[in-house]
Amino acid sequence: MKDRTGEKIGWTAGWIGGFIWVFILSLVFLFQGKSEHGLVGIILTGMAIISVVFFAPWRFSSTPYWKLMLTLYGVFFLSVVWAIWSYGGLGAAGLTWWNLLWLLPLLVPFGSLSTRKWVDGNARQNAPADADKPHR
Repeated sequence: MKDRTGEKIGWTAGWIGGFIWVFILSLVFLFQGKSEHGLVGIILTGMAIISVVFFAPWRFSSTPYWKLMLTLYGVFFLSVVWAIWSYGGLGAAGLTWWNLLWLLPLLVPFGSLSTRKWVDGNARQNAPADADKPHR
């Protein structure tokens, strides 16, 4: 059985990459002298990294992905609230509550990965190469 390094890198780099914007925006706020906003953003980035590492699917191999992603999505939506707060609220940023509907496509993985577990990938790896082909 392989160690599934590519999938591990995908999970870790993908999620951490999804929070890069929080870290960069935090640095911008710190350089602008908005230390409160910058520090909260750095804390959120730290929470994200800890969550990505702790809730990695290979650590909880029989837990459905959607449960593992709850904390990550929670930190993500906290980051969105932080960004809106940092810019002075929805009105100051020129947004309305309807603009937040653009975040709905981010919830697609809850449907597509709802029942998948890390151990499911182990079963596919151990299957013979021709297991997907119909028998004649």
